[in-house]
Formats: sequence, C-alpha cells, structure tokens
Amino acid sequence: MAGTLVRGLSVLAHLERLETRMHRSRKKLEEPQTVQAEETALVTEIQKLRRLRDKLRAEVKRRQAGVKASTANVEPDQTWEITEQEVLERKWENLKAILQAYRFTGLSGRLTSRGVCVCISTAFEGNLLDSYFMDLTMQKPLRIHRHSVPVFIPLEELSAKYLETNIQHFLFTVCEYLNAYSGRKYQADRLQSDFAAFLAGPLQRNSLCNLLSFTYKVEPRGQSFPLCARLLYKDLTRTLPTDVTVTYQGMDALSTSWEEQRASQENLFRTKPLHHVFTSFARKGEMLDMSLVS
Repeated sequence: MAGTLVRGLSVLAHLERLETRMHRSRKKLEEPQTVQAEETALVTEIQKLRRLRDKLRAEVKRRQAGVKASTANVEPDQTWEITEQEVLERKWENLKAILQAYRFTGLSGRLTSRGVCVCISTAFEGNLLDSYFMDLTMQKPLRIHRHSVPVFIPLEELSAKYLETNIQHFLFTVCEYLNAYSGRKYQADRLQSDFAAFLAGPLQRNSLCNLLSFTYKVEPRGQSFPLCARLLYKDLTRTLPTDVTVTYQGMDALSTSWEEQRASQENLFRTKPLHHVFTSFARKGEMLDMSLVS
C-alpha cells in the first residue's frame, strides 16, 4: 500500500507540472496554430494522467477498506492473548537467564508442566543447609502454585510486591530471608550441640529464630556468675542480632570490671555469630587451664 501511495503522489505532481506548463504556453506562444498544437498534446497527456490518477485513488480506497475489514474481524480477546503470550514468554526467558546466571549462588530451576520449579539452597559460612522449593505458574498473572517456604517468611507480601513487576528482585529477596533464617537456626543449633556445657538451662527460641534467650557461664567449670542473654533480630534478612541485652543473673549493682565484661560480651554477640563467641570463651578457658597446670 505504501508503494501505491508513493506512485500516486508522483502522478499527481507530474499532472500539476503539465497543467502549469499548458497555462504558461498560452502566454508565450503567439501563433494560433502553434498554441493549438501544443495545447492538444498537453490535453491528451493530462487526460491520460487523470485516468491513471483516478485508478490509483480507487486502488487506495479498496486497500484501505480491506485493512479495516480485516481489523474488524480480529477478536479483542485474540489480540489480548497474543500480547499476553509474548509478555509471558519474555518473562520466562528473563527467569531462565536469572537462574542460569546465579546458579552458583543457590538458585536453580527446572521446567514443569505449569511453568518452572525454583530451588533455593541455603548456606552459612560455607555449610550447605536446607533447600526450599517454589512452583511458579507461568500465566497472567504469575503466581506461586505451591512451595515449601516456612510460613513465617513473608512470601505472600513479597510476591504481591515484586513477583509480577520484578521477578529477579523477588527471588533475591526470598533468598535473603531464607539464608538469614537458616543462618540463625544454624547458630542456635551449634550452641545447643557444641557448647551445651556453657549453658545453665535450655536455649529458648521462637520458630523464626529471631528471638533467642539463654543463661550461660563464661567458664563452664569455674565459679563465675551466670549471665542472661537476650538476642533480638529485628531485620529478618540478617544473621546477626540488632538488639543484645546481657545481664548478670541475680545481681543489680555491678563493679566496674564486671560492667566492662558485660558490655564487652554484648558487643561480641552483636558482631559475631553465636558459635564464634562461645568458641572464644572455650579458648580462654583452655588457656586458663593451661596456666593453672603450668
């Protein structure tokens, strides 16, 4: 259709030039016979071009009518489906690229009949921990068909915010939450299993492992007073506590040296993983035992 339009414009321009030429010839030519011959030739050419112009106009109208008819026959839902399918295909390609690029960071996936199953493998300090799965249905809108993410992870809130608009950010945020939870749980498990001798009672923790409280001694075989620790993790994407409180059990007034020790241990719990703190306590105890033996 574009070629026909260009051709029509060319004909119209040529026709206009001929008509101008005929008008000028009447002024320039003085002999009647010469004027008549010139005008006859020009009239013939003009009539020929006018017929061609009319033919081209009819062709343009016919094609325009055909385009309108074909557009009217396309159902709106069909056009919508094609557009949405293209959008879903782009999202699927984007998701595959994300999983491929970050397969070494704990993200992997495989195709399913509905879409893709994403696996998030958690780790802490190089130790592989639990893995979690999400079945994503690749349709409009994207949705999570089923998953094994713990109920206390705000998965529904995160999916409402990011799943449709930024799937990469959604996956990375879920990874942050899961890795932080696994890291906190790993530390609490290590405290119970490897440093039970330091505990003067059970370790108390909630399901999210973002609130821990326990009573402990710095020297498990010594005569030191027990201390009570309360660790709160307000930021659920972190493995270190945001608020730490350490108090001496049954003691209100403290000497300067004991207050310094208490403040120092608060700082340790705030800046180091739990098992690292108790590892340092164990090393100090070993050094003390060796000094007593020597």
